[in-house]
Amino acid sequence: MVRSGLSNLLKFHSDMEIVGEAADGLEAVAGARVLFPDIILMDINMPNMSGLAATRIISAELPETRIIGLSLNHEPETISAMREAGAADHLAKGCDFCMVLDAIRKYVTAQTP
Repeated sequence: MVRSGLSNLLKFHSDMEIVGEAADGLEAVAGARVLFPDIILMDINMPNMSGLAATRIISAELPETRIIGLSLNHEPETISAMREAGAADHLAKGCDFCMVLDAIRKYVTAQTP
């Protein structure tokens, strides 16, 4: 539900292009390997492979891709684990959508020469 909600909201922003979606960590890794996205919004808790494990793999294989972790749990341990896995940032699920937009734009801008 969060994935489809974010996707629907991002479609209204002309500076954003959604190149793929994944229902689980395995799909996220497979998709990243094919699509080479600039940014990934990664749910930490996903079936088949956790977002933490997927983040570790994608960060190692595609260091130019920035991952923003999303979780209901915004405890320091969760944030730390996501950053250690290679995420550039972490946001709480349900945070203001403007925070998501700001984070995406911040990391895309940081990549632009």
